[in-house]
Amino acid sequence: MNKFEQAEDIVTARPDLPALSIPLSFVEFVGLTAALMALTALSIDIMLPALPEIGSALGVDNQNDRQLVVILYMAGFAAGQLIYGPLSDRFGRRPVLLAGLGIFVAGTVAALVSQSFYWLLAARIVQGLGAASPRVIAMAIVRDLYSGRQMARVMSFTMMVFIIIPVFAPSIGQGLIHIGDWYWTFYALLAIGLGLTVWAGWRLPETAASARGSEEPLALGQSFKMAILDPQTAAYGIAIGFMFGCLVSYIASAQQLFVDVFHMGTMFPLLFGAVASTIAIASFTNARLVGRLGMRCVSHIALVGFLIASLCLAVASELGVATLPVFVILIATTFFLFGLVAPNFNALAMENQGHNAGMASSVVGSLSTSIGAVAGGLIGHAFDGSVLPLSLGFAGCSLIAFLIVLWAEGPAGLFGRNRPN
Repeated sequence: MNKFEQAEDIVTARPDLPALSIPLSFVEFVGLTAALMALTALSIDIMLPALPEIGSALGVDNQNDRQLVVILYMAGFAAGQLIYGPLSDRFGRRPVLLAGLGIFVAGTVAALVSQSFYWLLAARIVQGLGAASPRVIAMAIVRDLYSGRQMARVMSFTMMVFIIIPVFAPSIGQGLIHIGDWYWTFYALLAIGLGLTVWAGWRLPETAASARGSEEPLALGQSFKMAILDPQTAAYGIAIGFMFGCLVSYIASAQQLFVDVFHMGTMFPLLFGAVASTIAIASFTNARLVGRLGMRCVSHIALVGFLIASLCLAVASELGVATLPVFVILIATTFFLFGLVAPNFNALAMENQGHNAGMASSVVGSLSTSIGAVAGGLIGHAFDGSVLPLSLGFAGCSLIAFLIVLWAEGPAGLFGRNRPN
């Protein structure tokens, strides 16, 4: 299949759309979408090996305070997501995407000239504000072009490419600080931000008009209400937020866990990457399963499994048997299950928002990231030299997510028993 036939696949995935001619093949479309969504993961994970050096260079006494480099980035990311969706519905995906990438680049430059920890944290907030744009716009573009199970499959392939970033980013970060210092990680982010700006500006077409067809964009208030008051959108947006809290707490405390608890030192990037790679495996698996079983069946079963694995880790920690192999096996299991939950919950949250994709993507993204940043920050800051706070946080967040899904679907709707998707 040549690239024009593949491009046609993109537009025929939504038969309700008017014809759209785009220059991207399906492979390039997935690659660019994944790269845009991965900017946040890269901006966080490449920092992790540099946190001790940043703390030492900028006079951070409390080791847990170094987590603010991650947490405040996520706070900016959460705030930014709320504005880009409605702006993209009004002015188009392309200009809003490019503006956000410009803000990210500006925040990176500010970090490069920072001379204090507080200045660096402010720069990280700006970076997060900018990085929210590619995340929101990428989700909206996928929703512009796909729906239902096809959207879930595209999200799975996107996440499969996306997860390559956290597999290699810590090793890249460690290599950069070995040949230079922690500033080099920001030089790398600057180059990547500029590269994405050029790639998206050159190759990505406008899709918002095609998603709306002949309809005018909804009024801001009406658009927001349509997103936030839809029970399915709100429920799955909140549920993915608590699951995201597990991810944030692990990322924020991973360096302390592997280095301070398990004394793995230079092996940290490899172990972190190995655990993260399970999400890629899950995404590939999900792309195959969801077409046969449906989004609800796959994600609900995975959510229950996540809760069970988290409780097993908590019990192992309490009994004093949470050795490195036990920890890695159980945390990798939770990440694999997270990879089955996340793309399907995102797709379910967006399922009813075909003509409101920009605002819905903003609301879902901002809601889930805000919840994830707060929950993850609280769990990460509770680090006490053991894995118990993390495991209890995982169990608590996944239990809340399950109860929200149970409320939204009802007992008869769990596992997709009465729903086609």
